[in-house]
Amino acid sequence: MAKKDLPPVAWRVSPGLEDYQTAMAEMEARVRAIRDEGADELVWLLQHPPLYTAGTSAHAEDLLDENRFPVFEAGRGGQYTYHGPGQRVVYVMLDLKHRGQDVRAYVRDLEEWMIRTLACFGVRGERRDGRVGIWVARANGREDKIGAIGVRVRRWVSFHGLALNVDPELDHFSGIVPCGIAEHGVTSLRDLGLGATLDDVDRALRETFETVFGRHVRHDPRGS
Repeated sequence: MAKKDLPPVAWRVSPGLEDYQTAMAEMEARVRAIRDEGADELVWLLQHPPLYTAGTSAHAEDLLDENRFPVFEAGRGGQYTYHGPGQRVVYVMLDLKHRGQDVRAYVRDLEEWMIRTLACFGVRGERRDGRVGIWVARANGREDKIGAIGVRVRRWVSFHGLALNVDPELDHFSGIVPCGIAEHGVTSLRDLGLGATLDDVDRALRETFETVFGRHVRHDPRGS
């Protein structure tokens, strides 16, 4: 099936803060429905309350303050990451049987999606060999992470996805070694001096999605 022939992807934006465990249960249910019942694929944009998640490669020593925020086993790839207000979390539930069944290519598409979204705000997001996610080179030579990626694929349906820092409290990352990388920091659009809102970023994500994934999106009635 060619990209242009693929059906529209449902697009949901949740207001407020979504409980992590509730969101995980809903995502699991949607993945099963896509896989077993032919339900619409879904891109779900949301925020969580402050929390840490541990991916399947997380190291216990990278949780620096286990009492600061709740910690959840995420079941995705990767190590420790932070979610919280001001960070746009995007859960992407796509049937990869229609995309060549290539997980590496899918992860690269997620990276490209973030890169093109950041470009809408004049920010150059970059890949780095050996470091998952999207990075920004600062004027002082430092490199900071602005977007994280963690995925899981079950019977060729994807879930989890990406997290893009719009205006989170960056100090909240200090309770972990983000993604196991201690020698680099984290940044956000606000930290870079940009006043972009979550709504602004959502519009950019929607505009750039089709340029990467080749699929139209449609409103999901359970979102905003």
